[in-house]
Amino acid sequence: MLFGMNTTTDSTRRIEGFEDTVKDFWVSRPRRPHRGRKLAGVAAGIGHRYGIDPAIVRVVFVVLTVFGGVGLAFYLLGWAILPEEGDDVSGLEGLLGKGRSSMSKGFTLALCAALVLLGLASFSASWVDGGTFVGLALVVAGVYLLHRSRGHLRRPAPTGGVATGPAGMTSTGTGGDAGMWGQPVSQAAPTWDPLGADPLGWRLPDATAPTPPPPEPPPPPRRKSKIGFAVTGVALAVGGVGAALAAEGVPWFTPAHVMGLVLAVLGLGMVAGSFLGGGRGLVWLAVPLALVGLTLSAVPLEHVGGGFGELRATPTSADQVQPVYERTAGDVQLDLTGLSGSDSARTTVRSGAGNVTVLLPPDADVDYRCEAAVGNVECLGQEHNGIDTPELRGVDPGTDGEGGPKITLTAKIGAGNVEVRRG
Repeated sequence: MLFGMNTTTDSTRRIEGFEDTVKDFWVSRPRRPHRGRKLAGVAAGIGHRYGIDPAIVRVVFVVLTVFGGVGLAFYLLGWAILPEEGDDVSGLEGLLGKGRSSMSKGFTLALCAALVLLGLASFSASWVDGGTFVGLALVVAGVYLLHRSRGHLRRPAPTGGVATGPAGMTSTGTGGDAGMWGQPVSQAAPTWDPLGADPLGWRLPDATAPTPPPPEPPPPPRRKSKIGFAVTGVALAVGGVGAALAAEGVPWFTPAHVMGLVLAVLGLGMVAGSFLGGGRGLVWLAVPLALVGLTLSAVPLEHVGGGFGELRATPTSADQVQPVYERTAGDVQLDLTGLSGSDSARTTVRSGAGNVTVLLPPDADVDYRCEAAVGNVECLGQEHNGIDTPELRGVDPGTDGEGGPKITLTAKIGAGNVEVRRG
């Protein structure tokens, strides 16, 4: 006889120390259900085991994948070590001959190979500075604290058949000295009468079946919680402060890091909401922001200060040319057609997002460098477009050959267009 997703609650169970917690987690691992799953049932199994909305678990996997790259590796690990509903052991244990698993050995080997490759990729090149180790530490600490606080609830029932051993011994489990859920339950039929009477002389009433435990009471109705509004407010405040610091040119506060801080606040809010009841609507805010964060992490955008808005400059002499013209987000237009004669100038024009336009004198000798992380570059007759386009560089003496103003120019854009032409 097989047991499905039956659960029990043991309020008397006491877990002492780190080692006991790890052992108890292993013997009462979540089971991957057949119903309510989106892919392999890892998130659904964790949510059912600890009484957490599976949507929150899925968002945690997505966030860990975006910032640190370990989310997908942890999902594959759960796929390999968490037994499926109705199986005796997990796919990895089945591969080692520990019991029956519905996962084929070939698929298990492919899963393990993908897990090793993803793990090596995550630790060899983190998507965000140090994100892999931070994500690993957060997952280990989160699972440990979650099991310490809720490990006694909704414990999976034992699985496996009933085997008959010597001398009438019966056991329930996966066999061996200890099954997947701990020591097997054994009962032995007595082979002697302690009173020394004839067994046929006893006329006892037939044994009645044990009374089944009462069903768990239905969960109380969900109360309206304000945690979603509170977390959204904190996330907006953190994002606003981070954007302001980025505009001021504080080095660490890049767009990717600011987005990571906002997602961290939302993630903590969803975890708190899973315990306090509420905050489910934060998922719809976290998912699109996670996609934006993935884009910011994958595209090599350089941090640019200068604030927001349009910048226009028209210097008429070399003394008026600034070393840098920049905007965090906005258009930058620099008109250098006023330079003449023996003027010599060096400047950099850049923007995080927007358009960069530079107008040059027809007779100027120009040493130029133009590049864009995402967008189109048109620089004195050369053109490139796409993502992480190669740098365009060269020397252009102008229409009259060498002579006239000498300009050294660097034009850069994070996302947008760069145009350098003669006026």
